[in-house]
Amino acid sequence: MKNDEKNTRSASSGAIVIGGGPAGLMAAETMAAAGIQVDLYDAMPSVGRKFLLAGKGGMNLTHSEPAGAFHARYREHQTDLTAMLAEFGAQELRAWADGLGIATFVGSSGRVFPVDMKAAPLLRAWLHRLRQAGVRFHMRHRWLGWHGNDYLFATPDGEQIVPADTVVLAMGGGSWARLGSDGAWVAPLQQRGIAVAPLAPSNCGFDVAWSDYFRQRFAGQALMTVAVQFGQDDGTSLVRQGQFVVTDGGVEGSLIYALSALIRNRIMSQGKALLHLDLAPGKSTERILQEVTHPRGSRSLSSHLQTKVGLDAVKVALLRECLPPDQFQQPVLLAAAIKALPLVLHAARPIDEAISSAGGVRFEGLDDQLMLRNLPGIFCAGEMLDWEAPTGGYLLTACFATGKRAGSGALAWLANKTMR
Repeated sequence: MKNDEKNTRSASSGAIVIGGGPAGLMAAETMAAAGIQVDLYDAMPSVGRKFLLAGKGGMNLTHSEPAGAFHARYREHQTDLTAMLAEFGAQELRAWADGLGIATFVGSSGRVFPVDMKAAPLLRAWLHRLRQAGVRFHMRHRWLGWHGNDYLFATPDGEQIVPADTVVLAMGGGSWARLGSDGAWVAPLQQRGIAVAPLAPSNCGFDVAWSDYFRQRFAGQALMTVAVQFGQDDGTSLVRQGQFVVTDGGVEGSLIYALSALIRNRIMSQGKALLHLDLAPGKSTERILQEVTHPRGSRSLSSHLQTKVGLDAVKVALLRECLPPDQFQQPVLLAAAIKALPLVLHAARPIDEAISSAGGVRFEGLDDQLMLRNLPGIFCAGEMLDWEAPTGGYLLTACFATGKRAGSGALAWLANKTMR
């Protein structure tokens, strides 16, 4: 750190928010709507960068499924989030967007999107409302930690010290560092005695030891209409159907992301994870056996599998990649493999490639308003918290909900402080 005389000191702010993603912006809106002066700081040149990236393929805001099923998507952290999602869940988020002039609709998958499918118009309308409410934005201000009880930022004009009555920390997880979520906040919090679960990749791809031939020939191709079976620790099997993509180093895509937490945890505990792929989920093993044993004449086995079983080239190649050659000459074993092809995953892709991250500030160290028990007046929200969820609108919804709760908690803290 530079010498104190080289630091500049800002006037005290009623409330500051550090982090300009959905959680931070929602916390700022909640406080500003109550008449509190809010200053928002972010390390990037503009706010909402990861939010905008998420909207490039169609802005999936939330999901329309019933509340019970929705809450269950947060798995072991369901109980930590349910009350917040009940206060600001899918319906409240849609009403909030409508208040910004952004109409939404429910797609065939149950996912909820803005009518124009874009993130930028929503963010522009939101920022306009925040500025009208008096929120002041301080860009290119990277939080370095504390200077005594104040907050130290690196800025284009040097280090700046900012006092504040209350603070909401909403700096994201550890994925997509180039967009601002780099996990640099972990060390300052741990130095203050805050328990932080290690950040880990979530909604990510995984490494597979492909042969050079398979990698060079099929990387980038999708496996359409497959089912994945994952054996859970309690002896039951979890089955999901969808699609995923072969990558140069392994697999990724929506079907893999849906199971990424289970796969990652299995690799962490056992060094690898085993999936079984059903390459023809619409057909029984008995029917496939009939088609495999059907006379194929002069056709190659690959051509026969494509014609009779409906396996495309990448599925046939995957069979050859994962099975010993002699199994192709044994129809019973081949039919069984088409319905349950073993695929071994060795490692999660690096966290910076992941859509989101697991880990973060542990809920045990927070009260029900998301205030740090050991640091009164400091609240946490968004992906900084120790939870994870699949894609499909669940990530964004929880970021909004926790931002709302943290902002409300900060308001209550300020009110109690004034009364004392």
